[in-house]
Amino acid sequence: MSAVSETVVRRTIQIAELPAPTGREQGRAELVRSWWESDGLDDVRTDHVGNVWGRVREGTGSVVIVCAHLDTVFGDDVAHTVRVQGDTLVGPSVGDDSVGLAALSAVGPVLPAGRIGVWVLATVGEEGLGNLAGVNAALDHAPGSVAALIAVEGNYLGRVSTVGVGSVRRRVLLRGPGGHAWESADAPSAIHELSRLVTSIVDLDRPSGTTLNVGRLGGGEGINMRAREAWCELDLRGDDPERLASLAREVNAYVAGVGPGFIVEQEDLGDRPAGRIDAEHPLVLAAQQALGELGTPAVSPPTSTDANAAHVRGVPAIAVGITTGSGEHTTSEWIDTGPIDGGVRTLARTIELFEELSA
Repeated sequence: MSAVSETVVRRTIQIAELPAPTGREQGRAELVRSWWESDGLDDVRTDHVGNVWGRVREGTGSVVIVCAHLDTVFGDDVAHTVRVQGDTLVGPSVGDDSVGLAALSAVGPVLPAGRIGVWVLATVGEEGLGNLAGVNAALDHAPGSVAALIAVEGNYLGRVSTVGVGSVRRRVLLRGPGGHAWESADAPSAIHELSRLVTSIVDLDRPSGTTLNVGRLGGGEGINMRAREAWCELDLRGDDPERLASLAREVNAYVAGVGPGFIVEQEDLGDRPAGRIDAEHPLVLAAQQALGELGTPAVSPPTSTDANAAHVRGVPAIAVGITTGSGEHTTSEWIDTGPIDGGVRTLARTIELFEELSA
């Protein structure tokens, strides 16, 4: 194992064992900042939303931002233990996105000089209901004109994701009169009506390239009571903004058609914009060529990452990886340590080739 791989593996274990649910990323942010300061990066700082910045190469104009996210889908109640099994690391968040964070500053030493400045960025708010708060704030206050953004998702090696899957998330709450389960058996039940609503929207004919999920639901006050309240949380997704908007309109029509006797409230839980980069853009071609030099064929599945925030702003963006693995968003998530050195060098090579191809 190379010195680069040893450092990245050690740091991956260290940061993966720190819980960082969305909104509580401070511990990881402090650790990343300490790494980058010890690595000698320039202008290391924590911004107003909790992102950590560091410059790995000075430039003379525009900048490339290479980012990985600090937060995970796991709460403090989950044991954050990493197991080393030969050439594999197993544990919550090792691939999504601990190894991505651990690898960011390793790009600097293998990156040749160039005219475009290169910054690394550890973002908050990428998972769950974070609504891309970190990367949006970063792009609002970027250290220069952004020529490209590369989102690093640890176990994506071999992917060059050019399509950002958008999402529309809503909480729907029904309120009704309720009543006794026997004496008021004809009173409207919020749970019954919500059940009809959920069944209807799950069965609707969705536009192609979209999905719909009812992630959570609840309500009721007792087994012998007609429910006064019931709620559900919806996650609509699509790889095209217009088709996603069409699905949202269809769902809204069903919600508006809830039976009489109910008050309907909708709460916006956050939207993530859909978007894409042209498949022939120099950034895409650079990443594909860099993977080809590694001997790894490139694939381009739609994904949902920090790159989404760049797509909607017209900033060229892709999502790539550092190594291989699977099981993300589970406690048995795993990554291979063998490809890490090649993954770091491929990321650096992508930046180098992008500068050449866009000159």
